[in-house]
Parts: sequence; structure tokens; C-alpha cells
Amino acid sequence: MGSVLIALARLVDLVFNFYIFIVVARALVSWVSPDPYNPIVRFLHKATDPVLYRLRQLLPFSTGALDFTPMILIFGLYLLQGFLVNLLYSLSGSF
Repeated sequence: MGSVLIALARLVDLVFNFYIFIVVARALVSWVSPDPYNPIVRFLHKATDPVLYRLRQLLPFSTGALDFTPMILIFGLYLLQGFLVNLLYSLSGSF
């Protein structure tokens, strides 16, 4: 059972790292005016817009031209990633 939890912890870690990479790519693409019909741009928007939209609704401030929600999302993802991965590793040690 412990090895299954270790494998699950590694998978969760990989999924979080991949999604953080997607959010960073989305932020970088937003600095230029990309073609909205490009499949990569469409994927980045579809993968990140639901989470960023909800986060923008929760944040009470508007900064104008600068959007800090991707940075806040990345910070939150790192916190959640660290918590979940460490929890799974500690649970795997108890078996």
C-alpha cells in the first residue's frame, strides 16, 4: 500500500507541475497578441480560463492593465501541491 501512495504522490506532483507550466505559458502568451484561432492558444485558454475567472471573481481589487491572478494561482497551486504531496508521502510511510 505504501508504494501505491508513493506512486500517487509522484503522479499528483507531476500533474501540478504540468498545470503550473500551462498557467505560465498562458501568462506569457497574454503579453503578445496571439492568434485566437491557434490551437495552442485555444488549449491554454480552455485549460486556464475557468480557474482564472473564478479567482478574478474572488479577488476584490482590479489593477487595470496588470493581471496578477496567474501569479496568485501559481502560488496557490504550489501551496496545495506541497501539502498534498507531503501528505501522501507521510501516509505512505505509515504503511
